[in-house]
Amino acid sequence: MNKIKNIGVLTSGGDAPGMNAAIRAVVRAGIYYDLKVTGILRGFEGLVMGDFIDMDRKSVANIIQRGGTILKTARSESFRTPEGRKKAYDQLIANNIDALVVIGGDGTFTGANVFIKEYNFPIIGLPGTIDNDLAGTDFTIGYDTAINTVINAVDKIRDTAESHNRLFIVEVMGRDSGLIALRSGIGVGAEAILIPEAEKGMEDLITRLEHGRKDKASKIIIVAEGDEVGGGVFNIGEILKDKFPGYDIRVSVLGHIQRGGSPSCMDRVLASRLGVSAVEGLLNGHSGEMVGQINLEIAFTPFDQATKHINIEEVGPAWLKLVEILSL
Repeated sequence: MNKIKNIGVLTSGGDAPGMNAAIRAVVRAGIYYDLKVTGILRGFEGLVMGDFIDMDRKSVANIIQRGGTILKTARSESFRTPEGRKKAYDQLIANNIDALVVIGGDGTFTGANVFIKEYNFPIIGLPGTIDNDLAGTDFTIGYDTAINTVINAVDKIRDTAESHNRLFIVEVMGRDSGLIALRSGIGVGAEAILIPEAEKGMEDLITRLEHGRKDKASKIIIVAEGDEVGGGVFNIGEILKDKFPGYDIRVSVLGHIQRGGSPSCMDRVLASRLGVSAVEGLLNGHSGEMVGQINLEIAFTPFDQATKHINIEEVGPAWLKLVEILSL
């Protein structure tokens, strides 16, 4: 007989559009299966401090369309220590919480995995990160919204670029992964896309631009923030000013607008499906795994396999060739 009667849910790491939809799904699935659901505020830090709230239908009403996370999120230095994790475990026992659903990225799952090994506590993870850099799911919660936010912003930048014969260098999020830059760059028709996985140099970028159409009224270069070509977007801008005097070179850093905003339909549906599957997974004995969607099917992936970053082989030479063909 399953002993789980009370499930705790938290969001950790960077916020991502769709986290609220995931929280809503976990709470409503818990109620459906006659479970108590406890919200944990401010991620693992709230877990250590015992910052808990009871959640019911009303708690998650009218949140599916909201960005951010109603449970808040924070980094936790204390949870990184054995003493902090012991305090977190004591809080769970004192509040009769039998299992956890954690929504976040690789840092969240790494911390959860350590906790499971120390206390054998049931935990299921949901992939909530805009970077889409987790193995075990085709898409992470928040990624679709983030790339559409980039596309909307760059479409507007393109309008002004064409009006003034400008070359825009646009930095998007992706410190360790270039998947936001890759898909959004293809979507906006960028002349070049720089991602950390490809490791292309400045000479390659300059050659690409020199061999491109000379009569184009605008050019867009998308750069992932983790790409080290040219030492950052502002330095790239200075280098290109000397090489392409015919263009007015401008730099735009999109920053945290990529994290905010109402989640897309895809992210709402994905988060809802994965949230319900997480609760069902716990009831069926799953633990130490991330629940994802692969080829439209639910899949459970161990945390230590899910946290592997996507590399250039997984990004695929075919994608990079596609960028080159379409930028002509």
